[in-house]
Amino acid sequence: MLVDIAFALFALVTLPVWLTAMWWKGKLRTDWPARLGLRRPVVSLGPRRAGVPRILLHAVSVGEVQAIAPLAELLRSDAEVVVSVTTDTGIIRARQRLGDIPVVRFPFDFSWAMRGLLEAVQPDVVVLAELELWPNCSALCARRGIRIGVVNGRLSPRSFRRYKRVRWLLQPMFRRLSFVAAQDRAYADRFVAMGVDPARVSVTGTMKWDSATHGGVQGADALAAAMGIDRTKPLVVAGSTAPGEEALLHAACPAGVQLLCAPRKPEWFAQAAASMPGCVRRSERREGRHDSPSSGRFLLDTIGELRAAYALADVVVIGRSFGVLHGSDMMEPAALGKAVIVGPRVGDFQSTADALLGGDAMVQVNAGELPAAIRALVNDPARRAQLAENARAVIARERGATARSAAVIRAATASHPVKRGGGA
Repeated sequence: MLVDIAFALFALVTLPVWLTAMWWKGKLRTDWPARLGLRRPVVSLGPRRAGVPRILLHAVSVGEVQAIAPLAELLRSDAEVVVSVTTDTGIIRARQRLGDIPVVRFPFDFSWAMRGLLEAVQPDVVVLAELELWPNCSALCARRGIRIGVVNGRLSPRSFRRYKRVRWLLQPMFRRLSFVAAQDRAYADRFVAMGVDPARVSVTGTMKWDSATHGGVQGADALAAAMGIDRTKPLVVAGSTAPGEEALLHAACPAGVQLLCAPRKPEWFAQAAASMPGCVRRSERREGRHDSPSSGRFLLDTIGELRAAYALADVVVIGRSFGVLHGSDMMEPAALGKAVIVGPRVGDFQSTADALLGGDAMVQVNAGELPAAIRALVNDPARRAQLAENARAVIARERGATARSAAVIRAATASHPVKRGGGA
């Protein structure tokens, strides 16, 4: 009850901020009854089967859905699996990717909402991707005898510094975790520092290596035709950029080299367009347009087409790594066989960056070195091919986290049958 009151007061005090942000991002039209727990999820698994564990696997949004999809498919061989997702885009992607595995909305952490979710799903184990640990959810699981744990666990230095300031408040949540399958030793040590029993923490690696694929990408040719990208000229694609990086890239690309920027957030689209005079905006171009713009500058101001853009690239530059932020994920373009350039700021994806850089599968430069790095890779197909080959070797070496995480989850279900009912 105290947690519910605190959540409600916080929501009221910050109402102008988050309501404005949701309006600006176009997220006001969402499933509010499900998010608030006013409508209970419908799970079409039928009655419980004796001896078959039921696992609730939670992913926040699209990135986590991509990572846990192979895990969900692996676990369903001997368990009933339900996937919960927080965001609208994540829900859509999960239903596309997971086939007949039930997908439900993960609500806000009000006690009645979490109670409704747990009663609808009736899990033996709740598995959280990366972290996404909430007080009511963890407390209700503890009262019902449901084990709760984390896979693909990560706790960035930035988050860890914030959490340490209120460790006395957060420790009960972390102590309720029955298991943590962390991406690397640094993350594992931070979970222990927050109160998780060291015996419950293991290092299993990053599951995203297992979902990294080299295969063809649907929609790439259509995207190029619609935007007027000249397939005979080099193309640099900058993914998940932040304000200021578009101007940097516009100046860094040599004459005759095309540039496509994909800002991380919709509210950054307008500023990005202004930084690339004469750029073609994807939102204003549709299939059937085949004229090539003279500017050679393109803005991907839509959601869900970045992978297709990466597939068209000769060189990929990783956004949010040249300013004051903490990097974006470089694994997908590397897996697609692209020559990848990253800036100095990679803190949010440090272990991935370390693996790729250590295997000579990616180039790291500062802002001043970026023009020369782009020019060198554009003019050297052999070097681009070598980077792609090295990336394939790194990915092959790093695979296996999904199977290791599945083993941790299976051990949790085998050693601790759920207590039905319970004081919630």
